[in-house]
Amino acid sequence: MSKRLISVVDDDESTRKSTALLIESFGFQAAGFESADSLLKSSQLQETSCLLIDMRMPGMNGLQLQSQLARAGNKIPIIFITAYEDRQSRLRALRAGAVAFLAKPFADQLLLDTIRSALSAKLKANRKLISIVDDDESIRRTTMFLIQSFGLEAAAFESAEDLLKSGQLVETSCLIVDLQMPNINGLQLQRRLAGSGYTIPIVFITAHDNKDSRQQAMQAGAVAFLNKPFSDKLLLETICTTLEGEERPAKAM
Repeated sequence: MSKRLISVVDDDESTRKSTALLIESFGFQAAGFESADSLLKSSQLQETSCLLIDMRMPGMNGLQLQSQLARAGNKIPIIFITAYEDRQSRLRALRAGAVAFLAKPFADQLLLDTIRSALSAKLKANRKLISIVDDDESIRRTTMFLIQSFGLEAAAFESAEDLLKSGQLVETSCLIVDLQMPNINGLQLQRRLAGSGYTIPIVFITAHDNKDSRQQAMQAGAVAFLNKPFSDKLLLETICTTLEGEERPAKAM
């Protein structure tokens, strides 16, 4: 599974490197650029999920970079970072759509929370419905609340039968399915959906990892196979990656 790429644009080499290392410690990929021009010329711009931009830089400054990206139709979430607090610049940045405006030095946890909010805001704009199928009520509820905390819509079902009978199946952009369930298990649900023409991406979750089951699931097109308990960050990264390649269901049952 690919990780989300966070790009840092800052002319201060020490800040750029330390921020990139910090981002990587969170489990993301990071790329550093010493100027707006170097970012714009880079092929990594198209792979970037979130931008951290210094406000004051030689040549093109942060606000000018924000404006150029907007004119080009690029909607990458932007977090501004600055050692010089400027209320007017802050207002301009936020009114133009920036996610946040952080003063240097910023706390590690604040940066992580801000990046997660930026990625969640990007997903929320798409209004995706994530459906969870798990017979364990506590897992089902906590996973649903976690997904909602990312800014996404979520629906939960205690069995494959309940999902198949619901009207929400055709609205679902991604399925999170427990592998072991009474009656119709996760692999059987995957086969039934495929046989009915659905191409909804499926993320399997399980407390009982099994090499054969994992192989069957992935060969049949599952996008990921997560072991319980999984971290909030891993789930968010998996959903983000899944929705990037999402296709709508071919037809309803």
